[in-house]
This record gives sequence, C-alpha cells and structure tokens, in this order.
Amino acid sequence: MTRRSWDIFCSVVDNFGDIGVCWRLARRLSHGLGQNVRLWVDDLGSFKRLRPEVDVAMSAQKVGAVDVRHWTSQFPDVGPAQIVVEGFGVRLPDPYLEAMAALRPAPVWINLEYLSAEPWVDEHHGLPSPHPRLPLTKYFFFPGFTRATGGVLIEDGLLDARNAFQADAEAMTRFRRSIGLAGAGAHARWVSLFCYENAALPALVAAWAADAHGIQCIVPEGYALAQVEKIVARKIAVGTSADIGRLTVHAIPFLDLDQYDRLLWSCDLNFVRGEESFVRAQLAARPLIWQAYPQDADAHLDKSAAFLTRYMDVLNEADREAGAALFDGWNRQSINGGAVWPAFAGRLGAFSANAVRWADKIAENGDLAVNLAKFCEDQLE
Repeated sequence: MTRRSWDIFCSVVDNFGDIGVCWRLARRLSHGLGQNVRLWVDDLGSFKRLRPEVDVAMSAQKVGAVDVRHWTSQFPDVGPAQIVVEGFGVRLPDPYLEAMAALRPAPVWINLEYLSAEPWVDEHHGLPSPHPRLPLTKYFFFPGFTRATGGVLIEDGLLDARNAFQADAEAMTRFRRSIGLAGAGAHARWVSLFCYENAALPALVAAWAADAHGIQCIVPEGYALAQVEKIVARKIAVGTSADIGRLTVHAIPFLDLDQYDRLLWSCDLNFVRGEESFVRAQLAARPLIWQAYPQDADAHLDKSAAFLTRYMDVLNEADREAGAALFDGWNRQSINGGAVWPAFAGRLGAFSANAVRWADKIAENGDLAVNLAKFCEDQLE
C-alpha cells in the first residue's frame, strides 16, 4: 500500500466515543498500514482518559506513531494532507479548507459517518458530494455490517488475541485481579455496565439482586457508577465493591482502550453505549445490550431496532423475543427491565453462541481502515 499523509479531525461530543473511534482509526492507519497520520483533537482531556500518555498541555506530540495536534480556534498555518478525514461530519477550519482547494491534485476528502445498521446506509456509502463553492468533492464513508459498507475497525491479530484470552481461564483471572476484582462463585455471571442515564436501570438492578446465579457487575467510574450509587443509596468508591442481595457491584477506574477490550472479553454480558464500546463489544464475541445515543423524537430507536434485526436474525422466535424485550426496553428506558431479565438470562447460552457467529460475520466484511485506505487510493489514482 502506498504511504500517504492523512489528517483526521475529531471534535469530542460524546466524551469518549468520537475520540475512541478516531484514535483507533489513526493508530490502525499508522501502526498497521504504515501511513503518516496527523490527528487533530479539540479535547485532549477526554483523549487522555483513553491514552494516559497524552500530555494535555502540549499542542503537538507523538502518541505511538501518530502525530497528535490540539485543535483550537487559532488554527495554525499548515499544509493539508493528501487524505483528509472529518470524524463524524465535523466542520473543517476555513483556512484549512481554502488550502485544500488550492492544492493540485486536491486531497481526498472523507466524511467518516456514524455507524448504523439501517438499510439505506448500503446505498449511500461512498457517494460523492461536490462543494458548492470550492473545487472539492467530499465522499461519505459509512461504517456498517455488510460488504456494501466500510465495515468496522479490526486490528491485525485482534481476533486471535481475543480467542487466546477467552480460552485461558488463568489469563482471565489475572486480568480481573489487575483491575482490582476478587473471585466470584462458580456459577456467577459477570456483567459490565457502561451506559448513559437510563430509567430502566433501577428495575434491572433489583432483578440482578434477586438472580439465583448471582451477578458480578463491573462498573467503570462515570455516569453509570453515579446512577448505581443513587439506586442503592450508598457510595461505592472506585476500587471497592458493594453487595446488594445476590448482586455484587465492582467500581473500577476508567480503563484505557486495550484494557477495556479485555474487560469485554472477560464478561458473560456487556452493556455498552454510543459507538466505540458498541463495536468493541461486538468484536468481543459476547452477548451485548446496546444503548444508542438518545436523539430527539426517539430517532435512536430506529437505529437500535435496525441493529437488533440484523444481530438476532438467525435466532428462533422465543430467543428473539426474549432478547428484544431487554434490548428494546433498555433503549426505550422501560421500567419493566426487571420483569424481562429472567427470560433473557435463561437464554444466555443461545445469545452467547449468536455473539460468536455475529463477530465472525462482521469480520468477513474486512477492516474499516483497510477498506478506507483502498477507497482513498482509488480516488488518488
């Protein structure tokens, strides 16, 4: 693959999802594909939560092989890269856009869109959009779940590392100990919880507290932990645990990206949100419940329903109904989560097999970074 220069622009809107995706893309392009990548980020504080080596006081720094720049209102006079990526439709700085228009040949300009399972994505992936004033064309690049889309980000060796980890009980135990988790009963279920504010959570916590198997719920510090503390009416300090009936809540520090992958790999069920953790939970080959980013007029429900249709398409009717009751209820913030939990938990074996099948299926679509690099190379020829 020809070595090209890339500028990736990321505006942090959802705390971690935007920068998580943009960073993984930048790292994959630079480390995995040998590209020259400059990543522009407007919130280095959020970035540091994912990559602790980031120095929030530096306007320019190397993080791994990626040239990271702090994107501020005073944009510097820099030459555009050969390939320019807007992370999720951010607005490029006007001076930079004018500089792009002055180059010959013009840079390949990509709008990296949000991930969606909705059918219309297949038809719009890769479509051009000429600028109304400048001699530039923007291309819409959609992540997705079919070969007609850009796929999702999958690093070299990721799936083999996951399989080896999940086949090694000692490795899983060592990882849990490394993040401060004690052992659990042989039949307890491990659940990770990463969510937005959700009115469905109190009933679900009550159901977990009554679950005969016992639930070990791992909650990173942040919104989810604050909500759990409110539900149980007690402080759960990071690094400690709290028992509520058959439920044990483990409050852990916010994990970097690679540790978070292993957390997902180690759990029997993962509650995730947004896009970054959503994709990684799918690649973990473990059952998941996704909370789509809430939107006006409940537009996010179309996205969650479209994914659910694809995700559970081979399950039998009873399994689909049990899965949809919890999944859809979670996104509708239904207070009936406790009532539907037993039926869901009773079918966890079927959902586990389905999660492995799904992870294999989306991997067949190829890695988004590779697909994007090939698409851009075609435009440059």
